Amino acid sequence: MASIRKRGDRWQVQVKVGGRRKSKTFATKAAAVAWARETEIELEDAIAGKIPNKTFGDLLRRYSMEVTPTKRGAAREQKFINRFLGNKALADLSLRELAPRHIAAWRDARLREVSGSTVCREMNILSHACRVAAREWGWLRESPVSLVSRPKASPPRHRRPAEDEIEALRIASGYSDDVPPVERQQRVIAAFLFAIETGMRCGEIAGLRRCDVHERHVHLPMTKNGSARDVPLSSRARALLDHVMEATDPPDVFGLTRQSIDALFRKMRDRAGIVDLHFHDSRHEAATRLSKKLGVMELARMLGIRDLKILSQVYYNPTIDELADRLD
Repeated sequence: MASIRKRGDRWQVQVKVGGRRKSKTFATKAAAVAWARETEIELEDAIAGKIPNKTFGDLLRRYSMEVTPTKRGAAREQKFINRFLGNKALADLSLRELAPRHIAAWRDARLREVSGSTVCREMNILSHACRVAAREWGWLRESPVSLVSRPKASPPRHRRPAEDEIEALRIASGYSDDVPPVERQQRVIAAFLFAIETGMRCGEIAGLRRCDVHERHVHLPMTKNGSARDVPLSSRARALLDHVMEATDPPDVFGLTRQSIDALFRKMRDRAGIVDLHFHDSRHEAATRLSKKLGVMELARMLGIRDLKILSQVYYNPTIDELADRLD
């Protein structure tokens, strides 16, 4: 049964079915009544062990409102969900009919568009949404995604920028150590050079604030791993920061967003005639260079890498000639 009461200028609803309770507050009585009716049916179906008459799109929309905002990668996840909801064949499919074969068909179609690694990441989102729906909402008996095999992830990149490519980026952007980088494309290349010195990620550099810059290190209050990290600075890294801050206004350091760094770097790369180079490849170069100065544990701490396998298999990419030189 539903109980609807007005409290101040809000309407409070309490629904109780078979010992199960749910409550919510609304701005209008009409919205409160509609939610009460829907919730009564949902609880009755749950008690009877029935899958509610919802679509896969309904599931993802609720997930995007209740769960996605709690994640650090919320914007990227929401973008994927919005795109997925455009697939009407799947979004409008009843949860009572949803089966692993539907997910497998989507997987195979998606693999014709993007890499296996991308599909795996997207399947992780769908899998978590379905698990939440099964365990917490009673909308599924089990996750159909968990019964579908994942594609083989793409091999890790081992691309590193060559010295002539770094110089070409400087020329294409107009960056110089002698003149403050007032133009955004110049600061993007400064950010790339800084990334090579420190191994910091694009998002970490974009989020850097002057209050977090210290004499010999920068403090990152929040990183991809969900924790803070202090990154030591070489004299070159510190000089780059000072140079950039001559051209930007507080509180920012580089005065760029993650999105603008990505877009402008690709523009400068293409202008320089460089093929297949990403901003993130600076992290591979940094790890390889820093390995000559730091031990394994020190390097992992500086880069914020907890799994040493990732450090050795993904980011540490010396050439065979570099290894041979170290033997002499």
